[in-house]
Amino acid sequence: MEKSFSESYKAAGVDITAGYKAVELMKQHIARTVTAGAASDIGGFGGLFEMDLTGINKPVLVSGTDGVGTKLKMAFLMDQHDTVGIDCVAMCVNDIICCGAKPLFFLDYIAVGKNYPEKVADIVSGVAEGCVQSGCALIGGETAEMPGFYPEDEYDLAGFSVGVVDKDKVLNNKTITEGDVIIALPSSGVHSNGFSLVRKVFDVENADIKAPRAELGGKSVGETLLTPTRIYVKPMLALFDEVTVKAVSHITGGGFYENIPRSIPKGFGAKIERSAVKVLPIFDLIAKEGNIPERDMFNTFNMGVGMSVVVSKEDADKALEILRANGEDAYIMGEIIKSDESVVIC
Repeated sequence: MEKSFSESYKAAGVDITAGYKAVELMKQHIARTVTAGAASDIGGFGGLFEMDLTGINKPVLVSGTDGVGTKLKMAFLMDQHDTVGIDCVAMCVNDIICCGAKPLFFLDYIAVGKNYPEKVADIVSGVAEGCVQSGCALIGGETAEMPGFYPEDEYDLAGFSVGVVDKDKVLNNKTITEGDVIIALPSSGVHSNGFSLVRKVFDVENADIKAPRAELGGKSVGETLLTPTRIYVKPMLALFDEVTVKAVSHITGGGFYENIPRSIPKGFGAKIERSAVKVLPIFDLIAKEGNIPERDMFNTFNMGVGMSVVVSKEDADKALEILRANGEDAYIMGEIIKSDESVVIC
């Protein structure tokens, strides 16, 4: 590849050699993610993974794909690119875990207006960190230089992950019954959803988003909004090992009203105690500055709850103990009721 160079292609805006340099710079980050199943080096035409199916009688593959959305605009404005990769991984693996599956591997796709190798390596460093946090291997990806399609200093980022679960252990919400407990796993912030509204509220392109804000404990709006999405894989896998989990919801775009019902069968609803929900300061600030009604807030953002978990009342204490032992400040925020309304916040 040392001789692979096209002056004509470079004149059109695509520098092949920059792509090679980016691959070399990212290899050190990718090496952190290698797991027992990773069976290929970066640079081939496909990512290989050898599955260890020990203890899995009926393996079912579970896949997830997502991007970071307009949160990337915050990265551009802050000129900070080493955390959005965590968001990208989180949005995929947090979905996979909702089925009871263990993420195995991840691939990313980065499209840039101009390939700045150091910037691409920064992005991949975040992807690698997300993979480390979720225990999956980064086995491949693609960096596409697309001049004229994206501005030179901007990019898009998306990813794809695959996990595995024993068919007999796929979460089954048919066991949900009245009186089951709903546990909240705190979010780290806005995560990666609702940023079109967030950007409008704070007028991020024109405001001083780097100025410290007392409401945010001295942090700036920009710094707070760039806080990466929390990854719940390892705590949830530990919980699955010891407790019968009936349902899990990843609270993303659409907030409580859209995501929690996705894991609850018809005829039942989630009764959420509003006073129990530990709303983060950033959401109070968004509501205040945007003059946004509380229902719209709960229908757009995670409000401080990144994931909800349904267990029987008898298993609640044990579930909380396991989650807390694995780094989650989990708490009870509600219960399952018989209801035609899928979510009731009171």
